[in-house]
Amino acid sequence: MIGRMLDLLTGREAPALANGADELEQAVAALLIEAARMDDDFDAAERATIERVLATRFALGPAAVADLVEAAEAAVRQSTQLFPFTQQICRRMSPDERIQIIEMLWKVAYADGILDPHEDMLLRRIAGLIHVPDRDRAIARQNAIEKLGGRKPS
Repeated sequence: MIGRMLDLLTGREAPALANGADELEQAVAALLIEAARMDDDFDAAERATIERVLATRFALGPAAVADLVEAAEAAVRQSTQLFPFTQQICRRMSPDERIQIIEMLWKVAYADGILDPHEDMLLRRIAGLIHVPDRDRAIARQNAIEKLGGRKPS
């Protein structure tokens, strides 16, 4: 029992992802939620963006998206680190798909019209953890801005 607690606390064992949701989908959703929470203001625009990009990426209906977001929020509350989520993405997604995840993260970061320095730092960190080079991260950022209407939020 003590060994299991140490595994969980030190990150040697990932927190259990909720049953029902695909672990990959939940890992992606958890990272999107982390990005939204980074500026201490998880607002409606960020939540709507998360729901929209998850629905599009994983072809989910509204009820499935709501369940996924709820499960991901619970996983984020249980975890103190990004590694369990980024590990799922590295194991199960191609390099091109990982770049798409970074673009999704940029969309969430820019959803409220402001890029907080903490959000920018988190996206750099996640990109490194899922092995997305700086150049590809920058291209994903530009793609996200273009999809937001070409205006770069402040």
